[in-house]
Amino acid sequence: MSPILLTVNSIEVIYDHVILVLKGVSLTVPEGGIVALLGGNGAGKTTLLRAVSNLLKGERGDVTKGYIEYRGERIDRLTPSELVKRGIVQVMEGRHCFQHLTVEDNLLTGAYTRGSATQTRADLDKVYAYFPRLKERRNSQSGYTSGGEQQMTAIGRALMANPKMILLDEPSMGLAPQLVEEIFEIVKDLNRREGVSFLLAEQNTNIALRYADYGFILENGRVVMNGPAADLANNEDVKEFYLGLSTAGRKSFRDAKHYRRRKRWLA
Repeated sequence: MSPILLTVNSIEVIYDHVILVLKGVSLTVPEGGIVALLGGNGAGKTTLLRAVSNLLKGERGDVTKGYIEYRGERIDRLTPSELVKRGIVQVMEGRHCFQHLTVEDNLLTGAYTRGSATQTRADLDKVYAYFPRLKERRNSQSGYTSGGEQQMTAIGRALMANPKMILLDEPSMGLAPQLVEEIFEIVKDLNRREGVSFLLAEQNTNIALRYADYGFILENGRVVMNGPAADLANNEDVKEFYLGLSTAGRKSFRDAKHYRRRKRWLA
């Protein structure tokens, strides 16, 4: 078995000293693995990623219980910049590119922790090899590129920091299905060729389970199910609640009452 890269142990997250968002969440990410965080909107996926990358303070959030370890060392009190230097980089939901900068300048902002200009140029060439479209658009303002190109820019910017782990938040949001496939193929390629581990939050359960090795399903701030991605994809409850399928075929909205009744297994 691969060594454990990231350990989240029974953490609780509270916003504004009042709102309990995550309740006793635990998970692990093996080195070289792709782990998916699944669940509906508001389940706590983004909060969990921000807890790992220590970006909660900006939204008045705190990890009040439990701990987070990276390579066996506590990291929940480190600053985001210190985490980047250790190899943990987050790609935020919604891309968050610098709209007024060119694609290439956006990519170069990801290399601010790197000391060598030669290495930075080599990393930039590597990003362009994975994302040929960015090389074509490298002199274009990011604000005038497509959503797919901005998502590629955000992932490429993370790669410029030479990460060991990327926290990827909703990479499929707002993208056409063909582009979603392209993004996930690149994620798989980066994982296989570069050895980058991924912890990705995704509402598109179907595609996430196709590319991930392992999955955790969050509901109301708790992990309600976890297991190998193939097992989750074949689980009847997961098929019904998250894929819209069951042994009787595709579900319809007329079954909403049945859905709420059956969903008690998540409590």
